[in-house]
Amino acid sequence: MESKIVGTTVPIVEMKLNAGETVYTQSGGMAYQTDGIEMTTNARGGVMRSLGRMFSGESIFMAHYTAKVNGATVAFATTVPGSIMRVDLNGTNELIVQKGAFLCAQSSIDTKVTFTKKFSAGLFGGEGFILQRVSGTGALFLEVDGDPIVKTLGDGEVLKVDSGNVVAFEPSISYEIETIKGLGNIFLGGEGLFLTKLTGPGRVIIQSQNFQDFANKLIPFMPGSNN
Repeated sequence: MESKIVGTTVPIVEMKLNAGETVYTQSGGMAYQTDGIEMTTNARGGVMRSLGRMFSGESIFMAHYTAKVNGATVAFATTVPGSIMRVDLNGTNELIVQKGAFLCAQSSIDTKVTFTKKFSAGLFGGEGFILQRVSGTGALFLEVDGDPIVKTLGDGEVLKVDSGNVVAFEPSISYEIETIKGLGNIFLGGEGLFLTKLTGPGRVIIQSQNFQDFANKLIPFMPGSNN
């Protein structure tokens, strides 16, 4: 499989497949395709795993695109302005991915739900109780709001991130929620009550934009809103 990312504002990932190769995405994620691509839709991984995907913010059903001839092309687009990031997994490395970040992957990549280790992280974190654990061998493509920033944390090194700006992290990263200190900071700082605390060792992918925050800023300008 060959892939290239096209565009900058609302990019797409274009994949050229050989006969027999398959990629999959959420239902409705395909932008365009050439002749020689066959589409099938199913509850990948069975009913229970599909229900888990629903709780993690993904589709119950996944669309699979299989090339019937060499050189067939299929492309997938982001849903909001941002970036597409390719991550290659080799069978030993895995990623914990936030809901909504999965765009598409080769059929050799497996996704399943995983729960946050600490109750407070699930209760207050921007990613909720359920995240996705991605494993296998092949290419994974993540949808990132804004631009991706990759940080490699040393053993015990801490990175505090605004909730909703975490895209993915390696399983070796400890994930918890920290309360912002000081009443003035809480009520006047504009950052909310909590920060996501990530402790190394391991790699972290964060995004420069939180689209939910951006959408909230637009609400006062929508028709019918109180001005």
